[in-house]
Amino acid sequence: MALIETRGISRVYRLGDIALKALCEVSLKIEKGEFVSIMGPSGSGKSTFMNILGCLDKPTTGQYLLEGIDVGNLKRDELAGIRNKKIGFVFQGFNLLPRTSALENIELPLLYNGIPVKERMEKAAWALKNVGLEGRGGHHPNQLSGGQQQRVAIARALVNNAPIILADEPTGNLDTKTSAEIMELFVKLNTESNITIILVTHEADIAAYSRRVIRFLDGCIISDEARVKT
Repeated sequence: MALIETRGISRVYRLGDIALKALCEVSLKIEKGEFVSIMGPSGSGKSTFMNILGCLDKPTTGQYLLEGIDVGNLKRDELAGIRNKKIGFVFQGFNLLPRTSALENIELPLLYNGIPVKERMEKAAWALKNVGLEGRGGHHPNQLSGGQQQRVAIARALVNNAPIILADEPTGNLDTKTSAEIMELFVKLNTESNITIILVTHEADIAAYSRRVIRFLDGCIISDEARVKT
C-alpha cells in the first residue's frame, strides 16, 4: 500500500458561472521514504495539488488516499488531526510567531495535542538539536538568520514525528549558500529518518536534491521522472 495515492483527482473552482479547472484527473503514488519535488509554472496546479495532499483542500472528483484512508470522507476535525499528527508543513515565509521563542514555536503542534509541559519541552529540544540549533531555543525569530528561522520551522514540522513533510518553496527567501544547507538538511532527514518529503519548487537546482521530479502544466502531470543520485 502506497503512503499517498491519488486516483483521478480533479479540482474545480467556480466563479459565478465560470468553472476553473485547477487539476485534471491526476493519478499518482508516493511511497514511504520518497523525496519528491513538484515543479511547474504559476497556475500549473502544483499548489492546489499540495493543498490537497496536506488536507487543506479536497478534490472535486476522484480519491485521495493517505495510508489507505480516503481523505475525502473525513470530517473537518478528523482532517485537522491528520494535519497535526501525520504532516509537517514548511513554508517559504517560515510562519513563526514573532514574539515567541524558537523552542515555544516548535512546541506549538504538541500544545494542540495536549502534551504535558515537560514532555513538550523535551521533544522540542530534541527537534531543535536535530536541525543543528541546539542552544538557540531561547532566541526569538528576529534574533535568528533566515536559515536559522527555516531550521526552526523544520523542527516544528518534525516535533510530532510526522511521517510526511510538505515543503512549499522552502528556500524561496534564502540565499544560495543557505538554500544548500537547508536542502542538505532535508536530504539527511529523508535518508536517516526515512521521512517522506514532498517539495514544491521553481528551481531546478533545488529539485536536484530530490530523487523524483513531477512536473505539472495546466492542471496535469506532464512528466514523472526518477533521478539517479550521483
